Amino acid sequence: MLTYHTWDEEKPSFSSDNETKGALDVLAWAYDHYQDDIVYACSFGIEGIVLIDLIAKVKPDAEIVFLDTGLHFRETYETIEKVKKKYPSLRIIMKQPNLSLDEQAKQFGDELWKHNPNKCCELRKIVPLREVLTGVSAWISGLRREQSSTRRHVEYLNKDEKFRSIKICPLIHWTWKDVWNYVHKHELPYNELHDKGYPSIGCEPCTSPVYDLENLRSGRWAGHEKIECGLHES
Repeated sequence: MLTYHTWDEEKPSFSSDNETKGALDVLAWAYDHYQDDIVYACSFGIEGIVLIDLIAKVKPDAEIVFLDTGLHFRETYETIEKVKKKYPSLRIIMKQPNLSLDEQAKQFGDELWKHNPNKCCELRKIVPLREVLTGVSAWISGLRREQSSTRRHVEYLNKDEKFRSIKICPLIHWTWKDVWNYVHKHELPYNELHDKGYPSIGCEPCTSPVYDLENLRSGRWAGHEKIECGLHES
């Protein structure tokens, strides 16, 4: 069984009173502490673009994992290609589920995301990420406290019971405005769906446009009592 690395003994402190609100310091510490024993699980949404740019400043050959469910928007795959061109040294891994969509349909029925989205997320996101994190001490996530009520208490460093790992969240103090200011200031490529009413972008069948920026995740799993895919739930 994997055990947590013991950063508790001398838990590092980071100041949020700088240009990146602590994010760059957190990443520098994380890659120095974990070396190659850390991965970034990236959805290539707007927060992911910011983190990739910051990570590239600290570790240009970092490992970036994309959970390729086979159900993502065309624009998301196009964004990944743009990122590959801008940061050629990064190691971007397209992690696919064990079941193809056809195999999933045969076992669980057509369009599982419609009648059991939790099971679909488990098969196509949670299980693949667990495989990625097996034997890895830490992973990076783009969670921000502002995103939803379920994320308000996220810290820079979090013990992740689900994946028996340390989850590092450098952007916890960033606002939506902070994210966009950084992207525009540094002229970063991003998913064009963000300009079409999609603040949070997941799989195409489960993502709708949002016109209320008070609830950035309200376009996810519309019609279901679900606001998280399960990756960040204990």
